[in-house]
Amino acid sequence: MAKEIYSKYPLIKYLRKEALPTALCPGCGGGTVLNAFANAVDGLKIDPKDLVVVSGIGCSAWIASPYFLADTLHTTHGRAIAFATGVKVGLPDKKVVVISGDGDLASIGGNHLLHAARRNIDITVILVNNMIYGMTGGQVAPTTPFGAKTTTSPYRNIEHPLNISETVAAAGASYVARWTTAHVYQLIESIKKALQVKGFSLVEVVSQCPVQFGRRNRMKEPAEMLRWFLKNSVPVSKAKKMKPEELEGKFVIGEFVNRERPEFVTELNKLIDEVQEHFGLKGE
Repeated sequence: MAKEIYSKYPLIKYLRKEALPTALCPGCGGGTVLNAFANAVDGLKIDPKDLVVVSGIGCSAWIASPYFLADTLHTTHGRAIAFATGVKVGLPDKKVVVISGDGDLASIGGNHLLHAARRNIDITVILVNNMIYGMTGGQVAPTTPFGAKTTTSPYRNIEHPLNISETVAAAGASYVARWTTAHVYQLIESIKKALQVKGFSLVEVVSQCPVQFGRRNRMKEPAEMLRWFLKNSVPVSKAKKMKPEELEGKFVIGEFVNRERPEFVTELNKLIDEVQEHFGLKGE
């Protein structure tokens, strides 16, 4: 029965059938992100053999490994971007993609995220932001909305969340966009753009976690969280005209930057050539 269902899915060739069905909780947005990524790869006709997909630790890290059928690295907590940087420097012709969660990439791995953007290394990061530490019990995260409840902020969260996309854009990334799992078609198009950018690209996906976040914040059903996303999403163009207090509790969506900047690996290889020429080592 399962094989019949999988055979009807047009993008099954991009997935590891032996790993299905997924271990993701019912209603998790991870499946939407996996589907969007597969759609983008298919739309661009990228050969999975030309991809290296890297993940860290957490629920969202499972999107790439074990489910996507490509060379994957399932790395240590918070270090996915560091591993991806090494892969890109060593194998510059590969498309290197990181798929992991907000706790892994923006909290424990936050420094790697900022400095990869600053260096503008040619990797694509798909950061799945479910606003909570989902896998470890629903603890408050740096991305948890102000006033939200978690296991470690049972009365309410008194911290303001990190604005990931705005921070990465300010750090120097070539391309940055944010969508929610309720904006699937826009998400697919942004992933396509990110995969074609020469430089560091980030696509932040605000995603539902009904099991850990939703049920503690009066949204037990996945559909309730999706409706919450849609109701509170504000396009970038409109957000620029709004006051900070008006944007409290809103999800600013769209493209934040799309620009050309010198790329790290290209500049590194130029430097290597210059040094070799200076010392008469060129061609050796």
